[in-house]
Amino acid sequence: MRTTYFGRGVAPGYCAIDFGTSNSAVAVPCDVRGAGPALVELEPGFASMPTAVFYFAEGAAADGLPRSFGRAAIAAYVDGIEGRLMRSMKSILGSSLVEQRTEVGGGRAVSYLDVVAGYLKRLRALAQAAQPGGAPLERVVLGRPVFFVDDDPRRDAQAEAALARAARAVGFAEVRFQYEPIAAAFDYEHGVTHEQTVLVADIGGGTSDFSVVRVGPERARRLERKDDILANHGVHRAGTDFDRHVSLATIQRELGYGAFGPSQAGAAPREVPSAVYFDLATWHLINTVYGPQRVAELRGMRGFYADAAQHRRLMTVVDERLGHALAARAEQAKIDVADGGVATIDLACVEAGLAPRLDERQALAAIEADVARIVAAAREAVRLAGLGPERIDALFLTGGSTGLRLLTQRVAEGLPAARVVRGDRFASVVTGLGLHARRVFG
Repeated sequence: MRTTYFGRGVAPGYCAIDFGTSNSAVAVPCDVRGAGPALVELEPGFASMPTAVFYFAEGAAADGLPRSFGRAAIAAYVDGIEGRLMRSMKSILGSSLVEQRTEVGGGRAVSYLDVVAGYLKRLRALAQAAQPGGAPLERVVLGRPVFFVDDDPRRDAQAEAALARAARAVGFAEVRFQYEPIAAAFDYEHGVTHEQTVLVADIGGGTSDFSVVRVGPERARRLERKDDILANHGVHRAGTDFDRHVSLATIQRELGYGAFGPSQAGAAPREVPSAVYFDLATWHLINTVYGPQRVAELRGMRGFYADAAQHRRLMTVVDERLGHALAARAEQAKIDVADGGVATIDLACVEAGLAPRLDERQALAAIEADVARIVAAAREAVRLAGLGPERIDALFLTGGSTGLRLLTQRVAEGLPAARVVRGDRFASVVTGLGLHARRVFG
C-alpha cells in the first residue's frame, strides 16, 4: 500500500473525499517529500468508515446532526438502542428523495440531503482536526461514479449538483469532482515503471464503474490527463444490489415473498403482492414500510396468504422494525459465501428456530443478472476505447465488491493479456483522489 496515515507536515486547505455507498474515506496531502496522500483515521484503527448515520429516538444533537456515525451508528442499532439508522445515503442522489423529508425521531424531520450534508460535515471535521493549527479546509475533490443514474444524463447532472450543494453547505467553498475509476487509475499509476493501458474496475456498494486509461511514469507528471482517458462506462449495479437479491432469495421468502394465496372459487392462487419485500430488502427504502398507513394496509392483507406463518413473520418484522437488522444479515451472508463458506442466517428475532441457509450456488443464482450487467459494462468500456480486449495490459480491481472472487473472475475472463492487480478495496480511490487534489490545488 502506497499511502501513509496522517502525520506531521501536512499542508492545510484542501482534502479529497471518497463518499461511497457503503464506506467512505478521506485523504489529505503529505508534505512535499511524501510519496502520496495521507489517509485520515476516521475511527480508531480505521482509515475508512461505513457510510451510515444514526439518529437517536429522542432527536438529534444540539447542532442538528445525528449523534452517531459509522461503526458507532451500526453498533447502536445492533445493540437495540431505539432510533433511526440510515445507510446507503449516496443512493438517493439523482432520485426524487433528495428533497423529501423523513422522520428521524423525537418528532423531528430532516431532508435526505441534510443527512448527506451531516455526514460530509463529520468527514470534514475529522480531516480538519488532523490539520496543523486547525486551519480550515475550504477546497475538496469529491469522487463520483461514472453514472449516478444509468441512461439519464439530466438526473445524473442533478445528482452531482446535489452532492456539490451538500459539500458547500458544510464549508467547502471550492468543490471539484473526479471519476472514481480515474482516481483509482492514478493510484495504480503511482507504482508503474512503464507505460500501460489499464482497465480500472471500481465495483463498490452502489455502482460498478470502468475506465480504460493510459498510465506511465511520464504521463503521471502531467496535470491535464484528458487525452489519457480512453473510455468511461458504468452501471448502477453493485454490492447493495447483491445484498437485496440475496435477501429476496432467502430472508424475504420466509416472510412470504414469491408465495401464493389460497385458491378461491376454483380460481388459480394469486401471488402475494411483492412491493413490501423489495422495500424491506433496500436499505434506503426500509423506513417507508413503517408508516401507520402502510402498516395498517399490510395488516389487512392476512387473507392474501395461504400460509399464515408467513404473514405473521412479516408483521413481526414490521411491528418490531427489524428491516435494517435483516438487511445487515443478508449483507453478512453474502460476505460469508464469498469467502467460500455456507451461510446460516439467524432469524430468531423473527421466529425461534428460523434460519435459512445460503450456499455459493444460491448466491450466484440470486445475483447472476447483476453480474452479467457488470461484466457487459466492462466489455463496453473496452469497446468504447476502440481497443481489442487483447490490448488491455492490466485489470486493476478496487471497491468493496471486488472481494467476490467469482465476479472478478468473470470480468477478467475476456481480457487474455491482462495482468490482474488488486488494489486496496477501500483506499485506492481516495488515494487517487488525493493525488488529483494535490495536482489541482497544491
